[in-house]
Amino acid sequence: MNSELRLIPQQFTADSSLLAGRVILITGAGSGLGRALAIESARAGASVILSGRNLRKLEAVYDEIQSMGAPQPAMAQLDLATATAVDYDNLATTVGAEFGKLDGLVHAAALLGDRTPLEQYDVPTWCRVLHVNLTAPFILTQVLLANLRKSADASVIFVSSGVVQNPRPFWGAYAVAKCGLESVCSMLSQELEGEANIRVNSVNPGRMRTAMRAAAYPAEDPNTVPAPASVSGPFLYLLSGQSRGIDGQYIEAQ
Repeated sequence: MNSELRLIPQQFTADSSLLAGRVILITGAGSGLGRALAIESARAGASVILSGRNLRKLEAVYDEIQSMGAPQPAMAQLDLATATAVDYDNLATTVGAEFGKLDGLVHAAALLGDRTPLEQYDVPTWCRVLHVNLTAPFILTQVLLANLRKSADASVIFVSSGVVQNPRPFWGAYAVAKCGLESVCSMLSQELEGEANIRVNSVNPGRMRTAMRAAAYPAEDPNTVPAPASVSGPFLYLLSGQSRGIDGQYIEAQ
């Protein structure tokens, strides 16, 4: 998987019709990057399916999108740490019944876990972080493929991290999961090579002012870190028809 920064226009700005008519499901939509992408996708005309574990936060994003006059969003509460096969299948069935297709899937949900040496890493935490960050996106993509295939132009985006290109100590299960996710992304892109209507890419958003960033870097001044919405451009571009032909790439948003 190559990093192709040139494929994304510098300072890309979406207009209100960029994603018109598109149905996009975003995980982790209750906060951080997922919330920002949900709002910006709706602003660009998409019908957004808000997925996350915290219903109160999802409802707040839902209300904000409605207040913008954007297409009415939908909510799909799903806790990736505890979801069962039935929960995943029900989500896929509901998406198909309510929308008839899925044009975009963004895996923005993530769990940081511990920042400790591997020698001291808590094993149950390790398993939970790998599940939420790696196994759950794989499952969700698998069950939603039938809906993605019904789209004339579908885009799957895995949210990556700088630890993939720059391995470093003390990032534990989070780094392992993100590296594994790159393998899933690359494999899926190659396996779907014959289906021109589905493209698969990963995006490293870089530094963002989120709760996860604050937990990872507690001494950092949050005012020196960009807001999540400021890195939404590459994601919106990849979700739009303008990015047809971009497939199997690792892209840095900053």
